[in-house]
Amino acid sequence: MKIGVLAAGITPDALLSEYPTYAEMFAQQISALEPSLTFEIFDVRLDEFPESTDSCDGWLITGSKSDAYGDDPWILKLCEFIREVDTKGQVLVGICFGHQVIARALGGRVAKFDGGWGVGVHHYQVLEEIPTLPAMEQVAFCAFHQDQVLEKPEKMTTYLTSEFCEHAGLIYKDQILTFQGHPEFSKAYESELIDMYDGVKLTQEVAAKARQTVEQDSIQNQQLMAWIGQFLVAKG
Repeated sequence: MKIGVLAAGITPDALLSEYPTYAEMFAQQISALEPSLTFEIFDVRLDEFPESTDSCDGWLITGSKSDAYGDDPWILKLCEFIREVDTKGQVLVGICFGHQVIARALGGRVAKFDGGWGVGVHHYQVLEEIPTLPAMEQVAFCAFHQDQVLEKPEKMTTYLTSEFCEHAGLIYKDQILTFQGHPEFSKAYESELIDMYDGVKLTQEVAAKARQTVEQDSIQNQQLMAWIGQFLVAKG
């Protein structure tokens, strides 16, 4: 089964020598858990789109520094691609920007959140009993975002939520699965991002609180990445 990774963003240049790209993070981590899956990466930022939605068996959209509500030609083209994937009933996973742009394409609303940046390890309540979801009432993993899904698409169900982010995870049947946070980010990578943006996009106070969560809180990346892999395989 081949999964197309639609790379909407890339690891910052300063960190590329130490860390894989966002698309590579998913390909490497998921294939280690689900060897039956193969991956092909398309850099949609550069208008490198698949020939058709039938080019792969399923799709995953990465995070990005771009705004999911923007009208850049590649973002509008990506929205059309998402709608076609949805119409055909193909499996689709979205992370951060991917979560947001899927929501936008399917009728939701995305905007900058008045509450500011969500950075560090965030804890989310699991709202829905989902057969393929590991049995847990709460889950924690890294986040790095200012934009949020403020209104979800009518067809999708919110399965993760927190006081900071109401629609932190969205699901539609066995077809679409999205996360606002980053199950692919290690604590080490999250720490590097915090240091890079401290005093730039993040206030020193926000950065300090985020560092504290990274140092003290446990994350469930392994369980979540395994779930993403199982979700992709089950549909295929």
